[in-house]
Amino acid sequence: MKLIRLKLDVPFRSLPPGFEINFLREWDFDRSFEFHPYCFAGRNGSGKSNVLEALASIFYHIECIHLENRPVGFEYDEESNPKGFTAKVSTPDAFELEYFIGIRLGSLDGLSSEQARQFDLSGKQKFHVLMTKRVGQPPIMRCVNFGFLNDKNGEVPRKRVKWLLPSHVVGFSSGRNEVLSLPFLKMRFIHFDEYRSKLLQGSDYSTPEGRLVFLDEQFSQAILICHFLFPSDPVIRVFEEKIGLKGIQRFRLIIRRHHRLQRAEEHLKTLTKDDLKDSSKTTIELTSKLSGYYDENNALQPGLIDKLIKCSTAHYEDYSAYSDDESYDLYLDYWIDDETKKAFRYYFGEASGESREVDTAKSALNLFQAFQTLLTLNHYSVDEKTKLELYQSRSLYVNETISTPASHDRITRFKEGELIKDGVREPLYVKALSDGEHQFLHTIGLCLLYRHESALFLLDEPETHLNPDWRASYVSTLRAALEADAATKNVMREVLLTSHSPFIVSDCRKENVRVFTKDPKTQKVSWQPPDFETFGASANAITIKVFGQIETIGDYAMSILNALRHRLDAGEDPELLIKEADRALGDSVEKVLFVNQALKKKEGK
Repeated sequence: MKLIRLKLDVPFRSLPPGFEINFLREWDFDRSFEFHPYCFAGRNGSGKSNVLEALASIFYHIECIHLENRPVGFEYDEESNPKGFTAKVSTPDAFELEYFIGIRLGSLDGLSSEQARQFDLSGKQKFHVLMTKRVGQPPIMRCVNFGFLNDKNGEVPRKRVKWLLPSHVVGFSSGRNEVLSLPFLKMRFIHFDEYRSKLLQGSDYSTPEGRLVFLDEQFSQAILICHFLFPSDPVIRVFEEKIGLKGIQRFRLIIRRHHRLQRAEEHLKTLTKDDLKDSSKTTIELTSKLSGYYDENNALQPGLIDKLIKCSTAHYEDYSAYSDDESYDLYLDYWIDDETKKAFRYYFGEASGESREVDTAKSALNLFQAFQTLLTLNHYSVDEKTKLELYQSRSLYVNETISTPASHDRITRFKEGELIKDGVREPLYVKALSDGEHQFLHTIGLCLLYRHESALFLLDEPETHLNPDWRASYVSTLRAALEADAATKNVMREVLLTSHSPFIVSDCRKENVRVFTKDPKTQKVSWQPPDFETFGASANAITIKVFGQIETIGDYAMSILNALRHRLDAGEDPELLIKEADRALGDSVEKVLFVNQALKKKEGK
């Protein structure tokens, strides 16, 4: 997708009513398929992250309206659940959102042959979407450029809305920034409740329906594993050339297989009194939906866990941690060689026929979505009351009420991931990577996973822990990841990132930089395009003009220099003060200015 504009008609966090931000301009519409990330820059608290959350919240609301599977007790009811979800009320509750979305083959389902002929699937054609919501009213979606997709009221009918949404909304935030994570956290629990509902009903389940994905630290190892099991040229360029990682030697996956859920009421009604006393008949094991079954020919139709067992080098069941005879931990050990990769290609590989690169990328995403399903089950321990509070919450601190199971209590956990890195002979475990290496691999790695998807990426300060060299090359690395091959250049996706790094700003075009400020008196948030060309500008120039930091040295060093200036003004010997400045301070523009001032005084000027 490509954003055109967002307007908020009500206040949202620090953003005032009437706040509007423009993205793609009308004269640039023909460049929709080009990749140019948007950078929101500004001081802390200037409101830039609130724009990312507003977008995440809007797509969360639209997604919830059109979910086929919603949690029990999620829906609004005037008497029993007055704070429940309703299409008429959202946060923000009034907005306009305009964007482009690329035309996909599935978008033609249900159209007449005459209508379908208007689409050129081999070219770079797109839908122009306008979404509006008024206070207390459901949102309305319109297709601007293909009016026949709308109904007689000029609105896109419900069955076609999903055609016009991004394939995924992918979020990342450095640290624990709940400003962005709240809608994603809600969707994560919807994913769990969707799986549980399918489990209890005995319905088929493949991957989560909701398209919001928030990738925090628990996904780091999964991202690395998927890329190294399905290596491609873009992965090698990023992981090997930037960090020296050549692959993964081995890893262990542990799946708890003993947590049981009460079966659905409809099932319990069919049981006899004796059966109701048998827990094996009144409950169902949490991971059982991910196991396969034997067909009428006694042939195994493998489920997710069966596939992972088939791909493993060795596996065993450990009953020692549990008192009953049925509960156990399933240990899956993987030694990564050609045969292991071949097994993963067989069970998780994609064969679209488009290209080897596309198939490799989609295979890695298939495996990642399988891991995502397993990791989602770690939310089993959160009680229904807490989840209901989460679904209804608008609090920025809701994460504090969500407990994280201890490692041994999790349904799924990765262990002993051992990497292969240039110049390192001893075993290098994933957890031994530095914070900067983790963040670099995590953020670029998640973009690589979704590089062939028409996704919206919301990256909040992805460079926080990176060294200056990686900050300087971050955007170019991101570009290499998302423009990896000819196929990715035909994908319309959007990347928004917030940053405090002048290096990030320096690699973004002026037209794609938004400088945020907050009035200290009124607290009103506003933005403006930079009044100079940011692309290729020096870090010093950006630091001064964008972040308002005039000095190039720290405050403490500046206080030492100011003290020397005061002593110079008081009449002390300029030559002695110059020598003292040389001993106390390193090279800087500020020190040069002081030395020049002292020399002029020495010469009597």
